[in-house]
Amino acid sequence: MTLTQLTYVVKIADAKSMNKAAAELFVSQPALSGAIRDLEEELHMQLFIRSNRGIVITTEGEEFLSYARQMAELGKMMEERFGEKKQSRKKFSVSMQHYSFAVEAFMELGNTFSMDEYELAVHETKTHEVIDNVKNHRSEIGVLYINGFNEKVMRKIFDENNLEFVPLFACGVSVYLSKSHPLADEKKIKFEQLKEYPCLSFEQGEKNSFYFAEEVLSTLNYKQIIKADDRATMLNLMDGMNGYTLCSGIICANLNGGSYVSIPFDTEDTMTIGYIKRKHMPLSVLGKEYIEILKKYGK
Repeated sequence: MTLTQLTYVVKIADAKSMNKAAAELFVSQPALSGAIRDLEEELHMQLFIRSNRGIVITTEGEEFLSYARQMAELGKMMEERFGEKKQSRKKFSVSMQHYSFAVEAFMELGNTFSMDEYELAVHETKTHEVIDNVKNHRSEIGVLYINGFNEKVMRKIFDENNLEFVPLFACGVSVYLSKSHPLADEKKIKFEQLKEYPCLSFEQGEKNSFYFAEEVLSTLNYKQIIKADDRATMLNLMDGMNGYTLCSGIICANLNGGSYVSIPFDTEDTMTIGYIKRKHMPLSVLGKEYIEILKKYGK
């Protein structure tokens, strides 16, 4: 088993085509097929099922792929660190649920490091995509939350995808709404007070699930629910329809403006903000710095 073969496995799994993978790897298709065949014989398992429609990874292949990705990534890191001393920009990517504080922390990170040396990427997206991006090495870190309702299911999903959850800080549940909202001057808001106003929720697409909901207490019996795809639309709905959402309550006026307030919700439920990373993979320099910046929001 060689690092080259592991790199081949990762590329084929991503391309879902032997011909496309061969082209991207700059090797011939017969050479690529031969390398995979030799590896399968060595492992005594079939990694891919080949058909006229392309390549499908087997169940055993899925497990092998998770390890192959880690080894290929480590090989790439070693080559960049100890290989030829050529100028190349280091990369850092983070995925997150729709948290303005996580975006603000990313901005602070970007202002700390030279863009001539680093290539940064940020993905504010759906919960399952946060998980997939970290699992598939598109992001080093994924920022999300767990609580008493979803923790058991989410930790099972993390474990199945060879990921670990690292808590950053715990916080209470708050109602996030516009300063023009009729409840904006309340000291604490009860659920009964919200029943006449639309609850705003981020759309989770085909992977929609109560456990993937970005809003805590997603199983409550809301009279009106409006789904939105992005944070800007969510804020517009708060202004124009007196909508609200239940969240951590961390306000970033620099990004969202000063027209919104966060008021404690009358509940004993709490949420834990944290991040996911691949198991047994150390964080990069930028990853560590980003986490330190995030921790400040819990103080």
